[in-house]
Amino acid sequence: MSPLEFERNADHIPRDRPPAKLDHYIGIDVGTGSARACIIDESGDIKALAAQDIKLWQPQTGYYEQSTTDIWQCICECVRKVVSESQVDPSSIKGIGFDATCSLAVFSTDTDEPITVTGPDFKNDGNDRNVILWLDHRPVEETELINNTGHNLLKYVGGKMSIEMEIPKILWLKNNMPPELFARSKFYDLGDALTHIATGNESRSFCSTVCKQGFVPVGVDGSVKGWQEDFYDAIGLSDLVEDDFKRMGGVDKVNGKYASAGECVGTLSKQAAYQLGLPQGIAVGSGVIDAYAGWIGTVGAKVDLGDDELNANVPHNDLAQAFTRLAAVAGTSTCHLAMSKNPVFVPGVWGPYRDVLLPEYWMAEGGQSATGELLRHMLDIHPAFNATQALAKAEDKHIYDWLNAHLEYMTEKENAPAVSYLGRHHFFYGDLWGNRSPIADPTMKGAMIGLDSDKSTDNLALWYYATMEFIAFQTRQIIEQMNNAGHEISSIFMSGSQCQNPILMSLMATVCRMPILIPRYVHAAVVHGAAMLGAKAASHNEEGREPETLWSIMDRMSKRGRLVNPGTDEGELAMLDAKYEIYLEMCNTQQTYRKKVDAATAKWKREFGGDA
Repeated sequence: MSPLEFERNADHIPRDRPPAKLDHYIGIDVGTGSARACIIDESGDIKALAAQDIKLWQPQTGYYEQSTTDIWQCICECVRKVVSESQVDPSSIKGIGFDATCSLAVFSTDTDEPITVTGPDFKNDGNDRNVILWLDHRPVEETELINNTGHNLLKYVGGKMSIEMEIPKILWLKNNMPPELFARSKFYDLGDALTHIATGNESRSFCSTVCKQGFVPVGVDGSVKGWQEDFYDAIGLSDLVEDDFKRMGGVDKVNGKYASAGECVGTLSKQAAYQLGLPQGIAVGSGVIDAYAGWIGTVGAKVDLGDDELNANVPHNDLAQAFTRLAAVAGTSTCHLAMSKNPVFVPGVWGPYRDVLLPEYWMAEGGQSATGELLRHMLDIHPAFNATQALAKAEDKHIYDWLNAHLEYMTEKENAPAVSYLGRHHFFYGDLWGNRSPIADPTMKGAMIGLDSDKSTDNLALWYYATMEFIAFQTRQIIEQMNNAGHEISSIFMSGSQCQNPILMSLMATVCRMPILIPRYVHAAVVHGAAMLGAKAASHNEEGREPETLWSIMDRMSKRGRLVNPGTDEGELAMLDAKYEIYLEMCNTQQTYRKKVDAATAKWKREFGGDA
């Protein structure tokens, strides 16, 4: 298999030297379910792509574990495959970049071997299960304790530390591990663990520590060491303060090294190079969280935007153009990333985070807890799902493609002016997995108005459309909250599988009243961004030259994308605006209803001593 061959473009290859002499870079992307690798040339063209499923253990409900041993083995298989399939000379590979989920990895301070995170005895079953996955929800009490401190650093994580972040998980290990085992444990974000395995060095990335571990960059709000000693003391992790936070990575320029995205953190060790099938000494870039690699792989895309979506005061390829572009990395869930020159505090949006991608610049991270998963779930629970799935299979179509065509057929049959008109009296609020942004309330639920007794495929299609409408409305809500706080977002740069859904993309552009850019490498935008980190690392190894900026690399390597413009039909716009107001009411009234009932049952609850 040679994936993405159809997307190659020989026009980008420089003509001043033969292709065999081009430098190449490798990107590694570790998602929740698989590891991926790609290899790119100097122009950013992907030459080969490979993926390998990684193992996942769920010892009990809400607990999710992985293994860096298994993940690294999968990475090695992918890298060997892309080098083989691309027929690239390994000596031309100059840099390698990593991204990964924001999961917690634990190693021994004595032997550097994985330490298992599986309770209650924490004995290794032979699988080296040393990773607590990001979606693991075991540290409920620890998260509550942390947020009850009201510490100042919480304002840099949206006001509350999420249960998905890594400090609550470390505190859970402190509370449950044998003390002597915890005392010899050191902690990494998964991306930093991978660069550690690759180089043997103990560097840390600003992306992981600032975004997910409560690190406040030196100089921000009087931060001296980055790590906040009083915070660790307050939550019961005083032992990690010892030796200048050595077990967390240390203090920058004292006993640790911290880097922004792609800055060189070392070179491939002899052992890692052998395992990967690569030459020793290849530059390794500081890693990033997977969604942030999506930002790198999308917002530099070439696109013809209008004056309303560009900053007219700067050139088209100037870094300031990034401030107007929201990167939406959409898969099972969706992350929304925006950059700003100065810190912008947005309620319910994580950040602002300084230095995580570019030194001295700030990132904000919003998100939807479930988008792709919500679409799947809403179809799965409808009575007509099995029958509709069979119809799609009979036509050799994915069910989403079949439903899109069926919605068009229903529109024509009912002589409706647009697909959106079919769902005009169907109202759906879809926070079935709680709300990440902008409410930041994990107790939020779903609601539907317009239910009837219809069990047909037509009704399933309306559920499907209503779910897409919810995703679009919530995206608009997040963007409005960010812009009201001081961001200047005027376009959306998408990546992930949802890009291939034309009805969803058109609906989102129309609801948000801004164009959407779909990248050339729809399914590879994240790993493409990781490969750009490899190019950034390689630029640090070129003697006599200043390292190339990450934005320059993005501008040089990003490809032309496809633009989806918002609809202009005044009738449709008026209807969608009215439904958006109803969406906001459904969001607010759910919270009002819950508070009203909680107040009415407070005395009753105290009497029977309930915890619910």
